[in-house]
Amino acid sequence: MELPEREGMDYDVVIVGAGPAGLAAAIRLKQLAAEKGHEVSVVVVEKGSEVGAHILSGAVIDPIGLDRLLPEWREDPERPLTTAVTADKFYFLGPAGGVRLPNFAMPRLMDNHGNFVGSLGNVARYLAAKAEGLGVEIYPGFAATEILFGENGEVTGIATGDMGVGRDGEPKADYTRGMELRGRYTLFAEGARGSLTKQLLKRFGLDEGRDPQKFGIGLKELWQVKPERFQPGLVQHSFGWPLDNSTGGGSFLYHFDDHFVSVGFVVHLNYQNPTLSPFDEFQRFKTHPFIRDVFEGGKRIAYGSRAITEGGWQSVPKLTFKGGALIGCAAGFVNVPRIKGSHNAVLSGIQAAEAAFAALAEGRAGDELAGYESGWRASEIGRDLKRVRNVKPLWSRFGTMVGVGLGGIDMWTNELFGLSIFGTLKHGKPDYASLKPIDQVKPITYPKPDGVVSFDKLSSVFVSNTNHVEDQPVHLRLADPNIPVNVNLPLYGEPARLYCPAGVYEVVYDDAANRKDPRFVINAQNCVHCKTCDIKDPAQNITWVPPEGGGGPNYPNM
Repeated sequence: MELPEREGMDYDVVIVGAGPAGLAAAIRLKQLAAEKGHEVSVVVVEKGSEVGAHILSGAVIDPIGLDRLLPEWREDPERPLTTAVTADKFYFLGPAGGVRLPNFAMPRLMDNHGNFVGSLGNVARYLAAKAEGLGVEIYPGFAATEILFGENGEVTGIATGDMGVGRDGEPKADYTRGMELRGRYTLFAEGARGSLTKQLLKRFGLDEGRDPQKFGIGLKELWQVKPERFQPGLVQHSFGWPLDNSTGGGSFLYHFDDHFVSVGFVVHLNYQNPTLSPFDEFQRFKTHPFIRDVFEGGKRIAYGSRAITEGGWQSVPKLTFKGGALIGCAAGFVNVPRIKGSHNAVLSGIQAAEAAFAALAEGRAGDELAGYESGWRASEIGRDLKRVRNVKPLWSRFGTMVGVGLGGIDMWTNELFGLSIFGTLKHGKPDYASLKPIDQVKPITYPKPDGVVSFDKLSSVFVSNTNHVEDQPVHLRLADPNIPVNVNLPLYGEPARLYCPAGVYEVVYDDAANRKDPRFVINAQNCVHCKTCDIKDPAQNITWVPPEGGGGPNYPNM
């Protein structure tokens, strides 16, 4: 059937994603407009059901971005961050114990004193309130699904997805056409592995001459623990067990607010063993003698997962193109050893906003915001990422024991002398190309969850408050539906059923007794929007696209 024409609205700046980067850009645009006496119309579109619904981070937050954007935030009674870091601990774990690393040996940039522990989702909600108070329009529950282009190939905005489309692709009784949000400039703040960002990278060749982007998968739970287990402001990190030496990753425990503990685990997605399950490594980690006591007798409140950009300095793509720019995690501004990116996200939003405002003030539209692209490497963002640029490649090349030590030495030489003995190392191949065939690895066997500190995937998805309209097109698309069973299953054991942290993918046998007649099943309603499948699938056969707006997790205080 012929679809009705979309309605549209025009703005000076359209922003995709109501995370720290997008909201910081919106706020800064309005601040500049007020300072200069200019009118600037700004709209932010967010696929989550509300601002913060899809935001997940550790989170220990370096306040440099907030201090720059909202200098008065510390005195605000509504401030989202109230717990300052009081103690900073690093451990190397073995199966039954661990060794605390002395703080004096850690590079200074790893020191978390002066930072805050809290919920990045609540930071986003706080920034949204500030933005709306300045006149920014924010539309949660609407997923940007299409990029609009002008006659000269410039980006002219986005279109939101149609609502009320059935599984068969046909409109249902409640069908509503998406809207066009047109802008003189469009800023993309989709986070890691955004679906529109992927299209922009390809169309404009933004990643040409850069290293492949690298990723990790971060898994997190929020607990409320017993008072005697709570240490407000404690920040604790570890690496080592349960991961082997060739698999990068580590953990965090952050104590904050009302006896809350954020516990999380990161696995670098260049791991080689296709039988590895990041979710089960996380659950196993919580059973360690150093960790288990914190949670026994407590209550698990929430669970979630998301991909993390890890390529850093070498992998940041060209950020500008005709009509727009990439900001935040869409640009790849996470500092891997610090496990922090929100400060750089806010700073990048500020920088892009200042470049966009200058262009608007000159009457420009649809061209490149060259100042943003040329300036970020010499800014706080560039200085933050350049100092740690070799930590990830050293870890990947030499393993945990040697690679982390070499990375620490490299950070020290960067801090003390402003140079690296390694220069700038390459990352090598992309994460999807790192898996070994299943017949070349030792299969990993995981213990059953105990229901006390370790849990299964489905009960975890339940506490992520994930919800999707069931009768809608599957938002996890296979380029070739035969590859999972005919290629990935015999070669790798079909790793999607293991790397997915939400039980989305299954291999089901019609003749289960004899393991014959396998089928690949996609339980799209379980998806927590981490996008790991889009990154790690060895055949690059899975594409994640936004489901109907408002679908997905609804994270509280994450």
